[in-house]
Amino acid sequence: METARNKTDLIIDVWERLDCESIGRPELEAIETAVRDRFGPQAVDPVMVIARLLADEGAELRHAELMDLHIDRDEDRPYDAAFRDLFDFTGLESSRSSLRRMENLRKKFTERKDRDGLRLLRQLAIEEKDELLGAESSRLRPLPVSVRKELAEWLTIWLGSPEVFEHWIEMRQASADYAAKFLTTKES
Repeated sequence: METARNKTDLIIDVWERLDCESIGRPELEAIETAVRDRFGPQAVDPVMVIARLLADEGAELRHAELMDLHIDRDEDRPYDAAFRDLFDFTGLESSRSSLRRMENLRKKFTERKDRDGLRLLRQLAIEEKDELLGAESSRLRPLPVSVRKELAEWLTIWLGSPEVFEHWIEMRQASADYAAKFLTTKES
C-alpha cells in the first residue's frame, strides 16, 4: 500500500490486495479503514462514490450489501439533505440566494424547535465566514478580496440578526458605497 500516491490509487490497491471480484460491505469497510488510516477520517468518501470508482475499474458490486451500508450511514446524518448545496458564496447574487435558503432553513428549525439543526446551521455559517476571510481558501480564491470581505460582512449580519438581514441587505445593495464597489465592476 506504500505505492499508492493518492486516495484513488489506495482504494484500487486495497481492492486488488483483497483479491476479490465483487465488492460488498466487508470489502468496502476494509477500503474505508485503509483510507482513514492513511489520509484521515475526512478523506473517506461516501459508500456510493467508492463503489462507483471500483465498478469503473471492473469490480462487480453486491448492490444489496452496499445499499444497506449506504442507508445505515445516512441514518447517522439526518441533516445532510437539508445542508446539501445550501452554501454558494462564489459571487454576490449566489451568496444572497444562499442566505435566503439559510434563513428559510433557520425558520424551519426554529418552528420545529430543532436546536441541533439551528446549532449546526450557525456553525456552518461561521465556518463559511471564516473561509471567506481566509487567504488559503482554494474554492474562494478567484473572488476579489473586496467581494470576500463583503460576503463575510453579510454572514456577520445574518449571524447576529437573521430576522433583519433581508431588510438590511436591501438597504446595503441600494447604498452608494455598494454601487461604487460592486455595480461598476464584473464582481457581481
